[in-house]
Amino acid sequence: MIITIASGKGGTGKTTLAVNMAAALARSEMVHTPVRLLDCDVEEPDAHLFVRPCFTRTATVEVLKPVWHEDLCTGCGECGKACLYNAIAVVKGKVLMFPELCHACGVCSYVCPEDAITEKSASIGRVELDERRPEFTFGHGVLNIGEALAPAVVEEVKKHALPDGLTIIDAAPGTACPVVAAVNGADVAILVTEPTPFGLNDLRLALGLSLEMGVPSAIVVNRSDGTDALIQEYADEVGVPVIGRIPFRREYAETYSRGDLLVDRHPELRALLLDIYARVCEVAAGPAQPPPRAEAPMRATARTAAASAAVPGAHRDMTVISGKGGTGKTIVTASLAALLDGKVLADCDVDAADLHLLLKPHVQEVEDFVGGRKALILPDQCTGCGHCADLCHFDAIKPEGFDDEGKPTTYRIDDFACEGCGLCGYVCPVGAVEVSEAITGQCYISETECGPFAHAKLGIAEENTGRLVTHVRDRAAELTAVDGADRIVADGSPGTGCPVIASVAGVHLALIVTEPTVSGVHDLVRVLQLTQHFGVRALICINKCDLNPDQAERIRAIGRKMDAPVIGEIPFDEEVNQTLQDGQILVNAGTGAAARALRSLAEILKHEL
Repeated sequence: MIITIASGKGGTGKTTLAVNMAAALARSEMVHTPVRLLDCDVEEPDAHLFVRPCFTRTATVEVLKPVWHEDLCTGCGECGKACLYNAIAVVKGKVLMFPELCHACGVCSYVCPEDAITEKSASIGRVELDERRPEFTFGHGVLNIGEALAPAVVEEVKKHALPDGLTIIDAAPGTACPVVAAVNGADVAILVTEPTPFGLNDLRLALGLSLEMGVPSAIVVNRSDGTDALIQEYADEVGVPVIGRIPFRREYAETYSRGDLLVDRHPELRALLLDIYARVCEVAAGPAQPPPRAEAPMRATARTAAASAAVPGAHRDMTVISGKGGTGKTIVTASLAALLDGKVLADCDVDAADLHLLLKPHVQEVEDFVGGRKALILPDQCTGCGHCADLCHFDAIKPEGFDDEGKPTTYRIDDFACEGCGLCGYVCPVGAVEVSEAITGQCYISETECGPFAHAKLGIAEENTGRLVTHVRDRAAELTAVDGADRIVADGSPGTGCPVIASVAGVHLALIVTEPTVSGVHDLVRVLQLTQHFGVRALICINKCDLNPDQAERIRAIGRKMDAPVIGEIPFDEEVNQTLQDGQILVNAGTGAAARALRSLAEILKHEL
């Protein structure tokens, strides 16, 4: 059995559940086969911090990336026209390549009439395995900083799933392509959530993805208050069972912050995790679950025609990011939105957008976002030559029909594996591939009590997150001209992959929200490496700063070493969770220590901006 543990947003306890379930099952008599844990959150892999492996095998992950040969190039520009990812620009006959945006699809080299672009193998990450652990074996993938091709690394990690055992996969948060790759082919998906409006919003997205992919699914509520009415009502509505509840206790958070296993320090959780596994087996053997009904998109109450025609003015950009999800990034962004003047707001976390839940926007303008291509093989015209399948860089084209000798007669496109690059349309010798533009999301311009707001929603399992993030940033820049604002405050994505690259590239300042845990420290270093890679000045805010003083001091030391000073420290405050459950901005509704710390942070940022 393959169990994928996922979540609509980061910080719900996904990795905690995966690691502790693997340990509990490996020690239990319930499972009579080997157990393996695979961490497929390759942008920010954290499971190893709790497993503490001794890796016995390492392999690089390589893809074919384009190489430009200036002596052969005529500057025709065909490569730039064909590139879907804005990774190539042709300026005055010179080809400029942007490796961080390249998806290694092969289209540019194929369309070049002069063979001036060839492909060369390039490393984008690695897979590391510990196959000698006495309890459960472990493996993970690590995407290189500045690379966008997380799904390729995920697929390489998944090749090490046990064919005759139990494999638990820790997926990335969200609903974008790395999560699709991790969920695809699983026997069951466990969606970890928390009983807050954020948790419910992102659970809807994650559940929509897993059920759309035909994967039986179940829900686990972390930080449970015992009733979780918000989540339970939705679970009953869509017919997906809640198979476990993990209580909200500070001592669990403190154990996590040290990098210890909960099942070692809190034995009462062992029985809970074994019961969750028993329920998982029931779900896997149960009837098929239909996808939930899609939510109606936001509608405009008015239109602001001037926004789309305006020329961006002089402004400074600040994006709030985090190496991992669940650090409080969106809570901090919303509070800064309430406290800072003269700004336009943007939500660049497009595959799990949450900022609107606190800002409560009045939508003025809605536009469909065309961010990719959809390819369809016409079976009546397909000759079964397999040329498209041979050249597809993503293994997204599969045989559909076979003759008496077992040779393919037609092919089909796996929509969940397809990157929408359009190469198959170029290479088909009989024109049997129909390639059309695809609407991959919606972009919104809204008014809020805190100011103008550009935000978006990526469609379930859609590609090209980075392009939609860039579009949101462009619309926010237009709004600065309309409203005379001199700054943009944006909520970025967690991690270090494609959407984060698009969120931070070219901004004046990145505020990194972290927490004093082993995973928070680990992921802080990776995201600081990303900001350094793009030459972006970084500042640090420590959330729940008093949870683990030793880890908090490590963060301060890292900040000093990497020239990213800590400018804010927010203490652990139960008022934060209450205002979040009420859907309120903390500095508007709260009076406690966390709200006071955020007001101090805002004063410092006014000077920095």
